[in-house]
Amino acid sequence: MLKSNMKADLIIKNARVIDVFQNRIIRGNIAIKDGRFIGVGNYSSGKEVIDINNAYVAPGMTDGHVHIESSFVSPAEFMKCLVARGVTTIIADPHEIANVCGLDGIKYILDESEDLKANVFVMLPSSVPATAFETSGATLLAEDYKDLIKHERVLGLGELMNFVGTINRDKDILDKIDLARSEDKLIDGHSPFVLGKDLDDYVIAGVQTDHECSTVEEMTERISRGMYVQIREGSASKNLETLIKGVTKDNISRCFFSTDDRHPEDLIKDGNVDNNVRKAIRLGIDPMDALKMATINPMLCYRLFDRGAIAPNYKADFFIFDDLEDIKAKMVFVAGEKVAEDGRVLVDFNQKIPETVKSSVRVSGITKEHLRLPLNSDRVNVIKIIKNSLITEREVCRVKTKDGFFEFSNDGISKLLVVERHTGRSTISIGLIKGYDIKKGACGTTVAHDSHNIIVAGDNDEDILNVINNIISMGGGLSISSKGQVLDSMPLDIAGLMTSDTIENVEKNLKRLLKTARGLGIEEGVDPFMTLSFMALPVIPHLKLTDKGLFDVDKFEIISIEE
Repeated sequence: MLKSNMKADLIIKNARVIDVFQNRIIRGNIAIKDGRFIGVGNYSSGKEVIDINNAYVAPGMTDGHVHIESSFVSPAEFMKCLVARGVTTIIADPHEIANVCGLDGIKYILDESEDLKANVFVMLPSSVPATAFETSGATLLAEDYKDLIKHERVLGLGELMNFVGTINRDKDILDKIDLARSEDKLIDGHSPFVLGKDLDDYVIAGVQTDHECSTVEEMTERISRGMYVQIREGSASKNLETLIKGVTKDNISRCFFSTDDRHPEDLIKDGNVDNNVRKAIRLGIDPMDALKMATINPMLCYRLFDRGAIAPNYKADFFIFDDLEDIKAKMVFVAGEKVAEDGRVLVDFNQKIPETVKSSVRVSGITKEHLRLPLNSDRVNVIKIIKNSLITEREVCRVKTKDGFFEFSNDGISKLLVVERHTGRSTISIGLIKGYDIKKGACGTTVAHDSHNIIVAGDNDEDILNVINNIISMGGGLSISSKGQVLDSMPLDIAGLMTSDTIENVEKNLKRLLKTARGLGIEEGVDPFMTLSFMALPVIPHLKLTDKGLFDVDKFEIISIEE
């Protein structure tokens, strides 16, 4: 047991310490032993002394809700990027890889992060598969989680995306909620636009957080019911500028930051929740309050009561910085060990990738004949892309047909295909899409939310087939073909979602792929791969395509392509 008269392993001398409990700055020396803080004061006896000349010291920051898979890199590479910026902890929801690899995917996230000089906690995905209208790589029920829920780094049940089922007390969801409650663990929410009595029923079910607030009204309704609100600023969804207006001294204890999904370019350029902190300060939040939301608040929410502050017996995760108005980490420490300095990581972040999350594309025997779209009518339902949005419209169009099959023409309508990749059945669903605007080519990927089958869009069958075969040969990834030739690709060797490559290389590859796709006519406002990846997600209005067919989100049913 620690005592104040012990000789410290490390003294941080001449520090201005952020006191997150009282929003004040304490001047003094910080003493650390056995990876924990002894205290702040006139401590001087230590094996190592670092004089920081009145720089600031804050607890390590925490991303309260994130899907690692959206970064395209492994957990080790992801945390290596974050730690350099002073983000020492994440609460990860491995929903994406669980939909491909099941329990093996979740265990991979836990196992690779086990020995990292960072803190990776996990929420068990609640929706695998996300809906009954798609084929995923696994089905996970409450009984499948009975052992994992006891894992010391599993903090509870991940976001209850099926909020309708939760409110209506679906048995599968209730079983998972009961399992989490039986171990006294937390339950995360996902309830966009749910208000009033429906929100009451959602909270009564046991939900304690939400990251889907897009208005101050949603935020205050949740806080008034005792929920924590995760103020999200990711790559696709950016809610901070709106929600920060609702943060007050009276409700700040129920608010903290998350990113949800953050892509390589944004991570390298702007960072993770350190970006949230800086942006909140620019928008007028007191720097001390911004730091509180990034440090102690998520720890209190997730019951990690020995973290998130610089105080006796708290875990010594912290970072040093110079400017309280523009917070950027100079040195970062995890459990009292210096792990990064001036943006450079000083320790190894080793990957451990088992065979169970590789070779995840089980597709064969696809020919041009399989890509033909039979039509009995020339009036069809078409998925219409809205620029800079994940929402699509349903548009009825007249198309060219020949001998009872769809024919490509210069009308801006492309084929959209989803190829089931998990079971070996290799079934194909074909729809039509407008607004993708690819010319003389095709793009495809195995990142297709939430079941992550192969999704391809193109204006000719030759390039569509080329992309499918290229993705199969890579074992998953991103691919572009034009005029019968693969122009560019990026393998995703981990579940067809992530790569063992560095985040810097991934960023370069994505930029190159984007440039190639733009050269085929895909305009600004449509991300060739991110937009494509959401065209299979049957929970975002209005019309989507899964491996089981064209899906009307409003009716919540498969519909015919013919009007």
